[in-house]
Amino acid sequence: MCGIYGTTLPYSNELVSRKMDRINFRGPDHTAIRRYDEVLFAHNRLAIIDLDPRSNQPFTYFHLHIVFNGEIYNYRDIKKDLERRHYQFTTNSDTEVICAAYLEYGADCLKHFNGMFAFVIYDSSRKELFGARDRFGKKPFYYMHSAGSFEFASQSSQISVGKDLSIDNTAIAEYLIWNYIPEPRSIYKGVKKLPAAHYFRYDLNTSLMQISKFWDLDFKWDKQFKGTYRDAKDTLADLINDAVKIRLFADVPLGVFLSGGIDSSLVLSVAAKQVKHLKTFSIKFNESGFDESLYAEKVAKYLNTDHHTIECNYNEGIDLIENLTNYYDEPFADSSAIPSMLLSKYTKRHVTVALSGDAGDEAFLGYARYEWIKKAQWIFKLPLSIRKNLAALISRSSNNRYKLIANGISLPRIEHLYLKVLGSLEDVWILDSELAIDSQHVQQLINSPKPLLERVSDFDIKTYLNGDINTKIDRASMAFSLESRSPLMDYRIIEFSRTLPVHFKYQPNNQKRILKELLFEHLPSNYFDRPKSGFTMPFKDWFRSELKGYVLDKLTKRELEKIPGINVDRTLALINEHMTGRFNRYPEIWKLLVLSQWINKQSEIPRFSSANLQ
Repeated sequence: MCGIYGTTLPYSNELVSRKMDRINFRGPDHTAIRRYDEVLFAHNRLAIIDLDPRSNQPFTYFHLHIVFNGEIYNYRDIKKDLERRHYQFTTNSDTEVICAAYLEYGADCLKHFNGMFAFVIYDSSRKELFGARDRFGKKPFYYMHSAGSFEFASQSSQISVGKDLSIDNTAIAEYLIWNYIPEPRSIYKGVKKLPAAHYFRYDLNTSLMQISKFWDLDFKWDKQFKGTYRDAKDTLADLINDAVKIRLFADVPLGVFLSGGIDSSLVLSVAAKQVKHLKTFSIKFNESGFDESLYAEKVAKYLNTDHHTIECNYNEGIDLIENLTNYYDEPFADSSAIPSMLLSKYTKRHVTVALSGDAGDEAFLGYARYEWIKKAQWIFKLPLSIRKNLAALISRSSNNRYKLIANGISLPRIEHLYLKVLGSLEDVWILDSELAIDSQHVQQLINSPKPLLERVSDFDIKTYLNGDINTKIDRASMAFSLESRSPLMDYRIIEFSRTLPVHFKYQPNNQKRILKELLFEHLPSNYFDRPKSGFTMPFKDWFRSELKGYVLDKLTKRELEKIPGINVDRTLALINEHMTGRFNRYPEIWKLLVLSQWINKQSEIPRFSSANLQ
């Protein structure tokens, strides 16, 4: 787990050092800058596998030079196969295996890798850069290609150092809708994200860049699992056991994030069979309705782990809020970023790698929104004209909740309702609220022949899991030099989940059915007899009490006028609705706080020309 950077621009080491210092938290163990012909590579290392300096990066393997962020979990198997093909190795690292695999397979090496990765290889014999990003976008990759030059980095702020970049107002509009900036756009004009599951080639002779896809979900419905439910459970159990096993390998201390919910408890129960007395970590809130630490402690005790409970209070929350932009670079409004950062901060005191339960909800239909979108199907069988008349009647109510229902049922299709709820169903305060994440993903959501629940699940894997969940976990963990691994995001498990009949995963009031039944083979089912709870902060109450002054001070009319794309008067009314208790507006307030902070911090950054540092 590291921070990478590279460019074909003639930057000085001084400027590149500034760029690497910007993300030193991603890899504090070793930093190096190397030049190969007209290419410059730099790397901040967080040492996880083969701690010897021989595995430091940038790394050279014959005529290949590489910078790599991530882990290839199956690299030892790939290495054995390559050794049979007479490749030789001088380290025990996965970095060297990537290079050898690229020599053997070319771009097809990506199909062999099971892991999370963002890397670039410079092939000096061909004067070509080859780079790639993992299937689900677990590791970030930003780049800028213009005027015959190429620059890439782990975080967009690295590219911004030494440049006077312009803010992309379309990116801000997308952020206001989705809470994050969807790929391939970034907050800066000219800086893009390499899409997940894609690779590129950059020819230094012609300055041409080609981007290609190496993997995708199967959006067809002709590969449905043909076995019995018992067969499916056995197959999934084997996949999860192996996914956990290959993620338990590290040359540094390792633990598990434990929320006490289905997914993290399943990961822990499998890991605990393979490693005794694992360290586990959970977070505790004092506010009623948010604290699940007792459930986590119960699971930890049953599985005999070395458990640590971390308490979160609003004072520490403010400190993390104030520093959010330093780690996330771009505006990012998933409020669970704060407890994720706090959990990572304290976990790092004990371990350097932590397993998590991410992706269980997306792949196995666990979110509450899947339940209600299924129930809402009946009303969308009514003609649109009837629904609009019904909406007109409902909207006469002074109750905001009824007005939201009216907004929802007047939409043309139920897929449009799903998109609006994921974004912002009540969006009159946003000036351009019709932006879509990606037309291709939206068209697949609408036009796929799969059942509705499968389509929304596919959509979430392609968008929400990538843009929100993985961004949140990567930045939160790396802020404290902690590596997070997600066994349920193993591509084999995700692919298998797409083949399962819906009723294997979902039954009314029984979501994630197959995962639960696997879990109950390890833990008593009565431990989980409670409603699903998200990993959220008690901002609804804090914004009306301890943090009320903070919110009102940060979101004045003057501050809101700095934000492009919003109706300031309507936004002020929205904030007032929350403060007076008329309606819960904490998601919108949090979104505005993050964006306002980001805009203000940009004005504090000294701007200068990089020409003086070349």
